[in-house]
Amino acid sequence: MYYGILFSGQGAQRSGMGVELMADSLFSRIVSWASDVCELDLLKIMKNEHNELNKTAYVQPAIVTVSYGIYQMLKRDLPQLPIKGMIGLSLGEYAALIASNSLSFEEGIKLVADRARFMQQDADREISTLAAVLDPQLQEIKELITAQQENGQRVYIANYNSPRQIVVGGALTDLKAILKKMEEDKLAKRTILLKVNGAFHTPFFNGARQQMHNRLQTVDFHEPQIEVISNTTNSLFHCEDLPGILEKQLAIPTHFGANVKELVKHTKIDTTLEIGPGKTLSRFAHQVDQQLNTQHIENLADYEKFIKEQKDGTDR
Repeated sequence: MYYGILFSGQGAQRSGMGVELMADSLFSRIVSWASDVCELDLLKIMKNEHNELNKTAYVQPAIVTVSYGIYQMLKRDLPQLPIKGMIGLSLGEYAALIASNSLSFEEGIKLVADRARFMQQDADREISTLAAVLDPQLQEIKELITAQQENGQRVYIANYNSPRQIVVGGALTDLKAILKKMEEDKLAKRTILLKVNGAFHTPFFNGARQQMHNRLQTVDFHEPQIEVISNTTNSLFHCEDLPGILEKQLAIPTHFGANVKELVKHTKIDTTLEIGPGKTLSRFAHQVDQQLNTQHIENLADYEKFIKEQKDGTDR
């Protein structure tokens, strides 16, 4: 098997994510380290006893820390695991870039915390949100959105996740109106408002984009040691391109479905391994390419099962 790693994005979070993995000393050290760097109590955020995971400023560093912690455990226990490439959905790109040594964990998690803070500021400035659109009639929806924009409504496509799902975002009232129109015109099987506090990857986050432009100039990037494909360009990240792409990523659509195709084509993987909370990316990958094997690790049971399967296979 040749593996492509998928890193979870915002929206995948769940109460208690990563908490049981704190029993692993390496994972625990990474959470403590990130907490110190970000000046946040990440374990408290992961437990989510007071809905901390609803805030962008808290959830982004928490997801990246959990994902990176699991990845480091894998590197310790399965150093020969044949990983050929990586992609992440939006925020997940930062976990991928840290894992590929394009930037250090300390610098990376600081950058994530600042990104989250900038995005929280835009989210607090104006109410906007996202909605998933299942089995979309894509061309008709694009035409509808263009017509609505010409009428002054602020709605946009934010994510092209797979052939069976896109995400649209906008001002709450405008978004609800266009979702109603989609349902009336039977342009989708179903629409679902998402539990996020902003229309990420739309012009609503141009303020955060400008702040990230300035922040990214201070970051010391390196060429990724494992290939990482960009959500924004659907091509490989290279050191010199990273600041410009990561800035744009905040306010224009992501293309995860196309990323999966490119990952398979470019790296010849046959298996994806989703690391972090949830299984959503595995589902998208299967919708893109039904020949792919999909696996995931989000908790201790998943981790122990994966390690056992790998070691049993090696021993045969």
